[in-house]
Amino acid sequence: MLTIPLGPERAEIVVVNSRFIASLECVESVPEARVFISRISSEFPDATHNVPAFIIGGGNATTDFCSDDGEPSGTSGRPLLTVLKGSGLANVAVVVTRYFGGTLLGTGGLVKAYTAAGKAVLARTKRAALVELARIELDLPYALLERERIVAVEAGATVVEESFAETVRTVVDVPTDTLDRFSSRLAELSSGGVKPKRLETRIGRRPLL
Repeated sequence: MLTIPLGPERAEIVVVNSRFIASLECVESVPEARVFISRISSEFPDATHNVPAFIIGGGNATTDFCSDDGEPSGTSGRPLLTVLKGSGLANVAVVVTRYFGGTLLGTGGLVKAYTAAGKAVLARTKRAALVELARIELDLPYALLERERIVAVEAGATVVEESFAETVRTVVDVPTDTLDRFSSRLAELSSGGVKPKRLETRIGRRPLL
């Protein structure tokens, strides 16, 4: 099971008047990572440096990349990538944007600053598991709606859609490893009256608490 960022995040630190803005995103491929890097560089076109690093995949199927983007060799991209590797996250890209504050930090100071910026954004980042999800459609009587929501939470499921007519049509994404438990609990609640309809199976994110 891969652990990935649940969504984008950003953090900012100041080191001797230089601003370091760390932007993080979940990416699923090298092209997607490069699009993210380009987007951040376009967002901060007047920055002194936009230093990127990313990791795609996990285990033996890992691709990683970093660049110093004009900083002295080894002082920014490599420390940032080291922080990413230590996080345990897969499919993650970070760009640290630097606005020079007028005081040179030296090689040691740069390593510490880029490391700190990476750690700052990771500390704010919620995590998710990359899992197989079954998309399930349900038709519920109104009396069961709140209890169905509780069962969904217990199963780690995410409600995708709810529409209200004579009954409530609900679409949920349920991790396949909890699908049997989810279906059994629904059968108990409805005395077998609710029949889940499986629409598709896909790979998706399950938030980690």
